[in-house]
Amino acid sequence: MWQSYSNGLLVAIGLIMAIGAQNAFVLAQGLRREHHLPVALLCILCDAVLVSAGVFGLASLLSQSPLLLGIARWGGALFLLYYASQALRRAWRPQALSETEAAPRSRRAVLLTALAVTLLNPHVYLDTVLLIGSLGAQQPVPGAYALGAASASLLWFIGLALGAAWLAPWLARPNTWRLIDLAVATMMLVIALQLLLGR
Repeated sequence: MWQSYSNGLLVAIGLIMAIGAQNAFVLAQGLRREHHLPVALLCILCDAVLVSAGVFGLASLLSQSPLLLGIARWGGALFLLYYASQALRRAWRPQALSETEAAPRSRRAVLLTALAVTLLNPHVYLDTVLLIGSLGAQQPVPGAYALGAASASLLWFIGLALGAAWLAPWLARPNTWRLIDLAVATMMLVIALQLLLGR
């Protein structure tokens, strides 16, 4: 159970930490203290729903087909290796997240923007439903894996929303993102190896 939970936690945190539109939006809202907690909670909820759909939907499908299970295992491992290579590439030329200036907006407008940033991004479906879902479907305890992935989302988005002002000086430094991307690459490589070895 704990192995499945930790795999879900590590895979999800590695995918979530990458610089992207969603992280930039949550960070900016946190820096401005503008509906930052509702935005973080919305991102957590969306991730949990998508991961659960992937893990439990794909789990039943894969359990009925050894061929699909093999494709998911090798495809997932290859994607993790690709993702690790992208993280290493970003570490070679790191960027930084920064706050953007804008007029205050209503909670409704902010949450609708957060939904758009989250759900209109095709990578969210690749990451949560297909990658995290297919890996979770192969775990001994898929529910523990899904819980680990949801925990990663909870820790990351709440931490980013609440700690944005404190984290801002570090997140503005490219070297911080170099270290984050190196950690992400290491996590992805370890989990890809576990997947290929059938652990």
